[in-house]
Amino acid sequence: MTRGEGGARPRAVIADDERLLREQLRARLAQVWPELEIVGEARDGREALALAGELRPDVIFLDIRMPGLTGIEAASEILALPDWQGEIVFVTAYDEYAVEAFERGAIDYLLKPAEPQRLAQTAQRLKARLAAPPAPASEPALDALLEKLARLQRGIDAPAATQPPLRWVRCTAGATTKLFDVSEILFFRSDEKYTRVQTRSQEGFIRTPIRELLAQLDPNQFCQVHRSAVVNLAAVAQVTRDDDGRQRVHLRDFPEVLEVSRSFAHLFRSS
Repeated sequence: MTRGEGGARPRAVIADDERLLREQLRARLAQVWPELEIVGEARDGREALALAGELRPDVIFLDIRMPGLTGIEAASEILALPDWQGEIVFVTAYDEYAVEAFERGAIDYLLKPAEPQRLAQTAQRLKARLAAPPAPASEPALDALLEKLARLQRGIDAPAATQPPLRWVRCTAGATTKLFDVSEILFFRSDEKYTRVQTRSQEGFIRTPIRELLAQLDPNQFCQVHRSAVVNLAAVAQVTRDDDGRQRVHLRDFPEVLEVSRSFAHLFRSS
């Protein structure tokens, strides 16, 4: 059943890593929008993405700062789901100046704590959008919005004192510890526990997550292309696009290919 069809109750998912804030938002939504059915709750971005794909809610409320995937990263993946027609609302602690990044568009926002009067305004806007036929969002506009939010978050989360970029990375490689010259590193790639450091001839592993690593790398040399991958721009041979519009980074003299997620697709678009 499509959104607004047949008088069905609208359905929503709430994603926040703080249980009390999830409960508060649920209670206040019940006050201002009693018809809304909360069909799921997520404790982090990965759970939010899974619930969005499984339940296909009409609305998903995403906290911006969550472990695993941030709300911004989760939103990028959710918007890329096949036939996604739901509405996204970011729940954020950013101040009014930062919130200007949202402008007026397909993604709404709430400031923490979500006050009943402001929540009622958001509910009215969502009701109106859900009652109308889904309008295709401007992909470049959404990409630009998500990238602007990502930059804001990196700036807010970054340490106040600036330090020179990394020149060497100490990695474990088997039973040994090695120093890798940063200029020789092709890419960094993370999983749940470790970040893989890859040169043309060897690999090593560190425990630093991608988000922390980015703050230590030279932004003119390294570029994030996925929530779990950062590439050395000097090592990029070409970027291709498949039939589904997904971009992939091909490296010089190295067989592994890196996928570009929706959040970073604009980096390799022709002007």
